[in-house]
Amino acid sequence: MIKRQYRGQGFWLLLMLIMALSSAYACTGIRLIAGNGESVYGRTMEWGTFDLQSRIAIIPRTYTFDGLTPDGHTGKSWHAKYGVVGLDALHKDALTDGMNDQGLAAGIYYFPGFSGYPAFKKEKERDTIASIDVITYILTQFATVEEVKKGMRNIRVAGIVEPSIGIPVQLHWMVTEPSGQSIVIEYHQGKLKIFDNVLGVITNAPNYDWHVTNLQNYTRLSAFSTCTKNPGSIDIAPLGSGSGMAGLPGDFTPPSRFVRAVAWTQTSRPLSNADEAVYEAFRILDNFNLPLGSAEGVGAMATDHRGMRSSTTWTTVWDLAHKKLYFHTQHNRRVRMLDLKRVDFSGRTIRHIPLDVHKEQDVLDITP
Repeated sequence: MIKRQYRGQGFWLLLMLIMALSSAYACTGIRLIAGNGESVYGRTMEWGTFDLQSRIAIIPRTYTFDGLTPDGHTGKSWHAKYGVVGLDALHKDALTDGMNDQGLAAGIYYFPGFSGYPAFKKEKERDTIASIDVITYILTQFATVEEVKKGMRNIRVAGIVEPSIGIPVQLHWMVTEPSGQSIVIEYHQGKLKIFDNVLGVITNAPNYDWHVTNLQNYTRLSAFSTCTKNPGSIDIAPLGSGSGMAGLPGDFTPPSRFVRAVAWTQTSRPLSNADEAVYEAFRILDNFNLPLGSAEGVGAMATDHRGMRSSTTWTTVWDLAHKKLYFHTQHNRRVRMLDLKRVDFSGRTIRHIPLDVHKEQDVLDITP
């Protein structure tokens, strides 16, 4: 919350920074369930302010983590029960997206202006972790959504200033298990809220339940074309296919992306298995790619686009049934795969793999 003591130029600079970051971080997450019950979770990562320099991180079982408190002290310490593969940011051991060796997947999503973490209490520091560590904590500790629901009530999440942006990281989270059961975790006015994510969709602010209520404004959307109308003696027919989606919002705001994500996932073609769901997830997520500079707005602050080609820096799809990561990046849209079942999680250190060995598009020359 912006407090009254921010006045004059300082207040407006802070407000502009928050607005710039809100539009630059426009992630969209979806879940698909195939006809045989296999499920996948996928998302785009939008960050148009600077290069996140994400890597694949492989976290071994038994690895020890230390939480952080707002006063800079060590918070909760924990050992990894499960091996995890995830994508990090800024070369820090905090995950933005990932899956563990049990098939539980989770991701962070920016939640500006609506996230309200509990007030930090010194006597609770041994139960405290930073908001950027929540995904790492969940994936190293829990195997199912029900375990996450119970376990989140035993920790305290604190908003800690991230030096790269100068403000606490405001987040909410989507967690999905192989059965397809999914939840959204939020903190509002210091209270933990966990929503059953029956739609399998998440974007950004405002609160998840607001997005669900907003769907009532779009009840006429349909995968089927509208019928010919006959006012008087005139036949008025749709001009082409897709008329059932007339009125679908097309801008980059979180409410509009949420509506589009629900529309495209709920009208997906029948999917026989996880392989088909992975393909379909990538196709749907293509609807949410943001070109660089498309949504940051005039006067956006803290922008350093060196090495960037897109505000959508990478896209992941996690096959929860077969425990596989698929992804492509802003530099190379060739889909790459990592099989968690073949990863050795017995090491003592976190290993890292670059997303792009060469930051260029892989093109197959088929000239005869």
